[in-house]
Amino acid sequence: MSDILETCQGKLPERTFEAGQVLIEEGTRAGALYVLAEGHVTVFKHGFEINTLSDPGSVFGEISVLLNTVHTATVKTTTRARFYVVDDPLPFLRSAPGVALDVARLLAQRLYAMTTYLVDLKEQFEDHGNHLGMVDEVLDALTHSQDHDHSPGSDRDEPEY
Repeated sequence: MSDILETCQGKLPERTFEAGQVLIEEGTRAGALYVLAEGHVTVFKHGFEINTLSDPGSVFGEISVLLNTVHTATVKTTTRARFYVVDDPLPFLRSAPGVALDVARLLAQRLYAMTTYLVDLKEQFEDHGNHLGMVDEVLDALTHSQDHDHSPGSDRDEPEY
């Protein structure tokens, strides 16, 4: 992620959040990308902690920006944290191909981890006739999805109008 930090340093505004502050709230739109310069954050999905990060260069808000949708998770600082803020992210990503490539790599790593996990679930529970049988459908959607409208969430979520 060195391209991201090198590109941001001295060129983008910085914002500091105190420990316990919400950087991004699930279900809202910030319209910005945040690049962690220093500090620690925790990521929550539907109130469940799913990750903690402290790697400088970590990016937050990219899914919302790239898919033009609401944020899919809440990001909250666990220590005082400093971020570079990209207020107009799409033109920024177009003008910084190294950063765009780093973001693409990050998303590819997440997709790889998700599909690997789902394959493991499938192998463990393929003989069970319950809801885990849906793993095939999820894997198919993740690995064969092409450029079309995306609707994140599940059938349990209220539709956006």
